[in-house]
Amino acid sequence: MSHRGSRVLRLDALARVEGEGALHLTISDGEVTDTRLRIYEPPRFFEAFLIGRGHTEPPDITARICGICPVAYQMTACQAVEAACGAVVDGQLAELRRLLYYGEWIESQSLHIHLLHAPDFHGHRSAVELAREQREPVERGLRIKQAGNAVMELLGGRAIHPVNVRLGGFYRVPTRSELAPLADQLRRVRDDALEAVRWVAGFDFPDVEFDHPLLAVQDPGRYAIDSGVPTALTPPDRTHPDRTSVQRSFPAEEFEQHVVEEHVPYTTALRSTLDGRRHLTGSLARYAVSGRWLHPTAAEAARAAGLGDPATGAVCRNPFRSIIVRAVEVVHAVEEALRIIEDYEPPPRPHTDVPPRAAEGFATTEAPRGLLYHRYAMDADGNLTLARIIPPTAQNQGAIEEDLRRLVQSRLDGPGDPPGDEELTALCERAVRNHDPCISCSTHFLDLTVDRT
Repeated sequence: MSHRGSRVLRLDALARVEGEGALHLTISDGEVTDTRLRIYEPPRFFEAFLIGRGHTEPPDITARICGICPVAYQMTACQAVEAACGAVVDGQLAELRRLLYYGEWIESQSLHIHLLHAPDFHGHRSAVELAREQREPVERGLRIKQAGNAVMELLGGRAIHPVNVRLGGFYRVPTRSELAPLADQLRRVRDDALEAVRWVAGFDFPDVEFDHPLLAVQDPGRYAIDSGVPTALTPPDRTHPDRTSVQRSFPAEEFEQHVVEEHVPYTTALRSTLDGRRHLTGSLARYAVSGRWLHPTAAEAARAAGLGDPATGAVCRNPFRSIIVRAVEVVHAVEEALRIIEDYEPPPRPHTDVPPRAAEGFATTEAPRGLLYHRYAMDADGNLTLARIIPPTAQNQGAIEEDLRRLVQSRLDGPGDPPGDEELTALCERAVRNHDPCISCSTHFLDLTVDRT
């Protein structure tokens, strides 16, 4: 099927993503010749803000980068500075940190599944429209999100930009009796989380796949979230489909040797490549790299949902099905949060001392949207002399653009009438939301402008 002539499709504001971004597509004689995901929010200069600050300040400052996943930034900042200072946080303090991180996973993934992504599969423009047709799934998602928020409020002091986190641990740790109501709430939403997996598994998914290398943190023995090493899974080359995928790990200290940032003129976000190739982080990458260590309940939910057997290294390469993987991760987070609460014994001190020294530290953790990297250097007095932060959305930008190009091209080449601007707009927005990009929070809808020549 051929489409003569050229047109430019501009989506000036993407809907139901966390932040403000735009999309520019150029189609010439039936071929997609240019795809640009344009992040146009002004640079925020957080790395520059950190230079000259004391080594205790990055957790609180970097938490302000995102209102949806502040814990990810806090935990990664803490671990990078602690690594530089030679401090070790383990035992119950490490478990409490993981519990806080699970709270963020629960609330953030539930937000994306039920309010941002699910409307796409039902032909609705918003969660409000979806709730008019299917009230119970939306209410169920809000109950799950509230449980995650409750974890963050108790451990972090508040659900947004927690204030109880500090280097070495916390300013205050909870008692067992304070955690008991959290356990009750999490038990109540456990069935909700399992039902959410069943619900999203029944959606109608386009039959598409990608071949991007996947990058996630791996911590053998557990489904990695706040510990482990960056691990890349490279699929077979299209010209050699008989070859197997290659998995390799490298320490966080070598992260910038493999993940290289570059500036492109149409976006204020630096775009990253993994050993010279576009790559993808996030739920699909985590499932491929660490799925065998999911909680048994989550692993069974994954199998029942058609994701294959995570115990045998199943890989999901359909970005539209990422919503199922996120739902499975919520089940895992709920179960692991309950385990931590049930085994909890208050540590003797709320934090470990982290004295400064002239050194450099590195850390990687798993934000809900993917791998997050921090690097800090400091002088002997603890004043920061270098700060580098590479967030998941910047890493995913190249893969998202390629997914868009292939998806639109497949629609142009497919049977039926040529797609109109409205259809292409909806298709592109769905493709972007598959990856839950976190640009920052946004609630406005799409304005579309089309230029034809």
